[in-house]
Amino acid sequence: MGTWSGGRFMRFGEPLDDERLLGLIRPGDGIDTVVTADVYGQGEADRLLGRALEGLPRESYFLAGAIGHDFYEGERQGAKGFPRFTDPSLRGESGYRDYLRMATERSLERLGVDSLDLLLLHNPDSTGYSSEAVWDALEALRAEGLTRLLGVAPGPANGFTLDLIDCFERFGDRIDWAMIIINPMEPWPGELCLPAARAYGVEVIARVADYGGLFWGDVRPGHKLRPDDHRAFRPAGWIEEGNRRLDLMRAIAERHGLTAMQLAAQWNLAQEPVRCVVPTLVQEAGEGARPVEDKRAELAAVPREVVLSAEEVAEIRSIGDNYRCMELKGANPEHEGEPLPDRWGLTPRLVELAGRWNIEPERDLTYAAAAS
Repeated sequence: MGTWSGGRFMRFGEPLDDERLLGLIRPGDGIDTVVTADVYGQGEADRLLGRALEGLPRESYFLAGAIGHDFYEGERQGAKGFPRFTDPSLRGESGYRDYLRMATERSLERLGVDSLDLLLLHNPDSTGYSSEAVWDALEALRAEGLTRLLGVAPGPANGFTLDLIDCFERFGDRIDWAMIIINPMEPWPGELCLPAARAYGVEVIARVADYGGLFWGDVRPGHKLRPDDHRAFRPAGWIEEGNRRLDLMRAIAERHGLTAMQLAAQWNLAQEPVRCVVPTLVQEAGEGARPVEDKRAELAAVPREVVLSAEEVAEIRSIGDNYRCMELKGANPEHEGEPLPDRWGLTPRLVELAGRWNIEPERDLTYAAAAS
């Protein structure tokens, strides 16, 4: 479960009141892993989760936190959000350690716990993926007992493929987990990172596993999104086309007694080394919308063992194939000009890395419409 669910700190569907959101994110009833990020609500998601955790034995849940956006000293840049802490206008390399310790300690204070099970580097820029100083500072937090495990969470959009693999190659001995976007409607480009994750012993959290809520079953053709809903950025027709593909997958779900969302979770868990699935639980608008509490129970009922055959996994991937359907963030052969916080050009190191992992950037990391 992620604290971005429930429409309060990230704009997905209808915002839940405190009581409902506390019930949604409180560990228990089959969901005992919860993920939060300090930048959500500029600390408010942490505080609310801290309330949800009150009275629970610390060993009864797995707590993952994420830091990386500096909302303490940085100024919000409109829809782009707060700058990364590695922004040179905020601090140099010598300031990374102090910032990361401060951000982690404040997050822990808001959560009301002494340590995290997993600390994720949240939405890093190119420096975050490649800087020894960043990962030395994170390792120091582990040594100080502020977290047990370390990881990286690329984002917020699709991409960062070569950057993430480079991060594994540089710091794989320190990275326990990575969180990437992957689901049956978006196997690309996340699947390109999985061989490297396997090679370096990195376990994967699959996010956006619900494909914008479509796999929950109550986002159907004609569905109206609020103007400020984050899903409004998706291309026109994505709901209609997604439902067409989903209808082709339903026979496989029914064969195993699974709902569409449970099928998506199972498909993700069949991708080695995906070990955890974190969809967004959305309270859609309208009288016929399913209560978000029903969706939570549906997620909790996902079979723990993969029931899909290799042939079914391949068939689902074929139905949902999205190869080269969008522009990607991170290192990209199509980028020209100065690096941006979330997009930059290829370096010689990344070109060489791509060859080692059988990735051809111009073929595998470009938008087909742009290429044509």
